[in-house]
Amino acid sequence: MTAPSTTPPASPAGTPWRDRKRYAWLLGLAVPTLPFQAAGLVAGSGWQVLWWWGPFFAFVLIPLLDALIGPDQENPPEEAIPLLEEDRYYRWCTYLYLPLQYAGLVYACLLWSDGMSVPDALGLAATVGVVAGVAINTAHELGHKRETVERRLARLALAQSAYGHFYVEHNHGHHIRVATREDPASSRLGESLWAFLPRTVVGSVRSAWHLEARRLNRRKKRTWSLRNDVLMAWGLTVLVFATLTAAFGPVVLPYLAVQAACGILLLETVNYLEHYGLLRERRPDGRYERVAPRHSWNSNNTTSNIFLYQLQRHSDHHANPLRRYQTLRHFDEAPQLPSGYASMIVLAWVTPLWRRVMDPKVLAHYDGAARRANLHHRRASRYGAQEAPSHGG
Repeated sequence: MTAPSTTPPASPAGTPWRDRKRYAWLLGLAVPTLPFQAAGLVAGSGWQVLWWWGPFFAFVLIPLLDALIGPDQENPPEEAIPLLEEDRYYRWCTYLYLPLQYAGLVYACLLWSDGMSVPDALGLAATVGVVAGVAINTAHELGHKRETVERRLARLALAQSAYGHFYVEHNHGHHIRVATREDPASSRLGESLWAFLPRTVVGSVRSAWHLEARRLNRRKKRTWSLRNDVLMAWGLTVLVFATLTAAFGPVVLPYLAVQAACGILLLETVNYLEHYGLLRERRPDGRYERVAPRHSWNSNNTTSNIFLYQLQRHSDHHANPLRRYQTLRHFDEAPQLPSGYASMIVLAWVTPLWRRVMDPKVLAHYDGAARRANLHHRRASRYGAQEAPSHGG
């Protein structure tokens, strides 16, 4: 790897354009240091409750900053995008997440092995789980790129959460089937998060295995082999957990499981809200229409976008999966969430509140015609439809 550039991009025509958030992207590196922050806050204050600093940071502090700072709809000018894409500074902002991520994990294991009380240890596990959840998003950014080193780093970032199959399923499954009834990662109008979770977790594992088996069969390779990316991803998690258990003792295993579960919950809650109720229609030839901005919920909240590498500009990501986070664009025609992901995650956990806020937005997006939405068949009558739309699969 080469050192990150510090030269601001300029347009080919010679007009300089400066990314106002250029150095703000480094704030994302505060997330993998959350275990260290928690330990420092506990030591400085004596308040054991601050072992739960990670959830407070993610679901109280960031939403407050989102509300105070507000949205940012600025798009980089087209002539500046090539130089922005090549500026390695932005890549290093993601690369550096991983060593901090694993330093925090090792530090947490040290603390767990040192006789923490169960409530404190669970609080620390939840804090580490926030790191694991955002690490999946870091892996998401890295895993879409062509460079071998970034794809390898993506697999390493996923190992902490035991969700390595996401690399296969997301790239080769979700991006093909997004906003259809065939996609386990696209939630349906009327489907609660708690009903969506088992469907997406099980469905994503099945999809990843099927996709990888198909890839290997086409190459005339055995499914059960070292060439299987899903098996290798799970094997990397086993290696990481086994190493930590050998170093710190079996006492860390339950908390490793808890932090992984927290990370998975965060990822799948984000999946739930990104395409809730949105549906691509079938064309006359039976194929689905091309993915458009109207098939993803978006948000321009500045703070949460900084911490999530602009994942909330989700429409542009689906239109251009290889586009780097610093060049993702806002689309006026994309449906907008009422707040950033940090707030919406909490809202999704409370089903009645989620439905009160989001169901009217989905129906308004489809001019009141629930049958045009990705409608949960068991909830069809709630929205004045007799059954789920046949064109959705």
